[in-house]
Amino acid sequence: METEEERQARRRARLEEMKREKRRRELLYKWGIPVMAGMAIVVGIGIGFGAAAWTHKDNGRGGALQESQEAHRTGEDSEDKADRGGNGTGEDSEDKADRGGEDSQDGLTADNQKTQGADSAQRRKSRHAAGGTVMAAGEAYAPRLRFPSQEPGQTEAAQQTAEPEPVPTPEPLGGAIPPQNAVFGMTEATAGFSETILSEYGVFIDAQSGEILAQKEAYTRMNPASMTKMLTILVAAEHLTAEDLEKTAVITIDITDYSYVNDCSNTGYALDEEVTVRDLFYGTILPSGADSALALAIYVAGSHEAFVDLMNEKLVQMGLGETSHFTNCVGVYDEAHYSTAYDMAVILKATVDNPFCREVMAAHTYTTSLTEEHPEGLLISNWFLRRIEDKDTHGEVLCAKTGYVDQAGSCAASLGRDEEGKEYLCVTAGSNSTWTCIYDQVELYQTFLPAPESAPEDASDAPG
Repeated sequence: METEEERQARRRARLEEMKREKRRRELLYKWGIPVMAGMAIVVGIGIGFGAAAWTHKDNGRGGALQESQEAHRTGEDSEDKADRGGNGTGEDSEDKADRGGEDSQDGLTADNQKTQGADSAQRRKSRHAAGGTVMAAGEAYAPRLRFPSQEPGQTEAAQQTAEPEPVPTPEPLGGAIPPQNAVFGMTEATAGFSETILSEYGVFIDAQSGEILAQKEAYTRMNPASMTKMLTILVAAEHLTAEDLEKTAVITIDITDYSYVNDCSNTGYALDEEVTVRDLFYGTILPSGADSALALAIYVAGSHEAFVDLMNEKLVQMGLGETSHFTNCVGVYDEAHYSTAYDMAVILKATVDNPFCREVMAAHTYTTSLTEEHPEGLLISNWFLRRIEDKDTHGEVLCAKTGYVDQAGSCAASLGRDEEGKEYLCVTAGSNSTWTCIYDQVELYQTFLPAPESAPEDASDAPG
């Protein structure tokens, strides 16, 4: 039985190893990639020269070899004809009679083999087409061909056998996935941000028309911090069904250690606590819990790394693969983890268009399910919504997700609505504090949402 001291020692050793691994990754991004790129160029040049020399050498002797092979085949054909001619027609007839039944069976077998070979070639061709690479994050990116919902280990022979009637696949959380993603554009009327808005990046969009009303460095690469978690819940919702919401996931020591090493905000679950999947969605957004996001990712894909693959696949599907790339589902700073204010607006629109995700993003408070570790549940809050709800935005802020890392400052993505029900998307990033971020968004809403009409004065208050 392991003592508490031994367990703590093992945990300290594990944390030190994770810190060393984090430093190794940082050095790899800084020095490893340029060195590997240089080596790849040198190797490519060498292969090119070698292939050219080999081709030149083969061309000199290729003609003679081909002539020799043709002469050899011509001689064999002549000998075969001479041998068959000397046997006489009687023997040929007997052979044909003896082979009649066998030839019919062989013909059928050959036809079947030809058909199966064509089918197999067509399947290989289809898999090759589906696995075609696309460009993402400046490098060739191959989308995954198998998702966690598919059963591994199926062979081609098993696929060829008759299958039972397919069971209808349950719809993902929030309903069917929309076939098209939002595309926003600037017009001649697109304005810049005023000097009183301190955020370094931002965009303000009419969600109905897609018109960009104002922007500031909206297409410049920046770190999205915990705004990343909008895509986390969107991808999770698209791979789960309503039945999954009441199932549970365990908060493992790998999850708590990752949060500790990277100094993440957390929901507040205990080690080894079993948490419902529904709670994980709310815990990911409201308190921006890294423990919830990691547990949700592992529940969906089996590992954090596999889930990040799904996130990057979704970015490619949304047309954002060239300008956004994620290395984690939390928003931890990484040079290879980046996006733009425009891309985050596209992600925000896709997230709030999913009814279940919109419900999560709109919650001001939420109480988690009762567990042995938390018999009264945990009360969690979306502090951005609670802090902006009493500010004059000429309407109402409906949904929001914030983010912060030291290297990027404070950021937020929000959905607002004016008095007539028209919706707007607002993203700001790179501000120097949480309150600066909030007031930047308030000013944008005040600028572009029509001011509500003043209520008429009570006649009893009129003079006279």
